[in-house]
Amino acid sequence: MSKPIIATASLAGCFGCHMSILDIDDRILKLIELVDFNKSPITDIKEFSQRCNIGIIEGGCCNTENVEVLKEFRDKCDILISLGECAIMGGLPALRNGIPVKECLDEAYCDGITVGENKEKIMPNDEELPIILDKVYPLHEIVKVDYYLPGCPPRADLIWEAVVALVTGDELKIPYELVKFD
Repeated sequence: MSKPIIATASLAGCFGCHMSILDIDDRILKLIELVDFNKSPITDIKEFSQRCNIGIIEGGCCNTENVEVLKEFRDKCDILISLGECAIMGGLPALRNGIPVKECLDEAYCDGITVGENKEKIMPNDEELPIILDKVYPLHEIVKVDYYLPGCPPRADLIWEAVVALVTGDELKIPYELVKFD
């Protein structure tokens, strides 16, 4: 019998949620007995090679590349999990949502105190660069999301309990202690 397949990705965020996945510590060895990983920075597999049972995504969508990755995950994964506050609500990257994109770019590349020697006020302009969106979008505003695991980052035990329940077919019961922040 084949093992369930998991894929993971990080969009507009800090990669802290993936660090929480790694914080399951020695349970990662138990997880590897339960699942196979496909596209994931955990395994450095960069492309999908097959359909996945579970897709876990951290970070929101701040540019066109993020949207493409998210839509590919929704298309290639049976279950999609929003992992962490950036994926669920936009998180810290969404602090720019009240500022026009042009103003953000001007500050980053032309007018900011850390810009340095860009006297010509040249903006990055290469066709390979993704286009910045008008705001940072949480995942559920772009695709259907099946589960939400909150936290910044979510606790390793929360991730462990959720993933194990999903891959073993058990009921997903998350004790309050794993999601409380007080």
